[in-house]
Amino acid sequence: MQAMIPFPDISPEIFTIPLFGMEFALRWYALAYIVGIVIGWRLVVASVKRPGLWPGGAAPMRPEQVEDLLTWVILGVILGGRLGYVLFYQPGYYLANPREILAVWQGGMSFHGGLIGVVLAVVLFSRRQRIAWLSVADALCMVTPVGLLLGRIANFINGELWGRATDLPWGVAFPGAAAQTCADVIGVCARHPSQLYEAALEGLILGVVLLWLGWRRGALRLPGTLTGLFFAGYGVARFLVEFVRQPDAQFVAEGNPLGWAVQMAGYGLTMGQVLSLPMIAFGFGMFLWARRVRRA
Repeated sequence: MQAMIPFPDISPEIFTIPLFGMEFALRWYALAYIVGIVIGWRLVVASVKRPGLWPGGAAPMRPEQVEDLLTWVILGVILGGRLGYVLFYQPGYYLANPREILAVWQGGMSFHGGLIGVVLAVVLFSRRQRIAWLSVADALCMVTPVGLLLGRIANFINGELWGRATDLPWGVAFPGAAAQTCADVIGVCARHPSQLYEAALEGLILGVVLLWLGWRRGALRLPGTLTGLFFAGYGVARFLVEFVRQPDAQFVAEGNPLGWAVQMAGYGLTMGQVLSLPMIAFGFGMFLWARRVRRA
């Protein structure tokens, strides 16, 4: 009999309030977004109150400007995440059904698209406020893993974005026929808890490293350093986890059971890996550039 861990009995909804004939629910995923944004906001505010952390002993923005930046970031996450999902994962479907592009309540968000949206928001905000955009980016990259950690844990609680089948002892029996049915597996299928792998790698470990470098090792005084490390660190973590993460259903076919978005000569890459490679290249390039500027 295959060893596996039963899925914990945690409801995706924290509580539900009936109001005017409708039910309003607070879900763990929404709470993860809210708490992650609040913690990130307070950490950035705390950092700009310490001028010694920044180049020339001067913070790039005032605490009240951080609140304005928060609005821009939220818009970048929502718009970029949705449009990224539409363009990267199901362009054909949404081209045929354009009215559903804005139906974010039906699900479908892309981290890579949200990241692009945040980058554009930071650049536009910084130009509007006439502040150094690269230092602003460093501040955001330093605290973003907090939200990633909480978001991936919420993905696990929701029983979504699970991994491929595994016979390892920590495989989890996720709920639902789609999760519990695997080829060549008799009975319930155990899967990699890939959400928790991502929570550990791109959330906890990456977050601790970036905060330590920013607050203790003076990395914020080298604009671009933390931005480069975040892009490279997230890209490497996501690329590795994709090997055990169940690919998006739209890429899985009879001749492509592993869900490769790009394949050649019997090898391939998932869409998550394809999108992570530019992040890794950009991140390492940005990090090396920041170090070279310092030496110069």
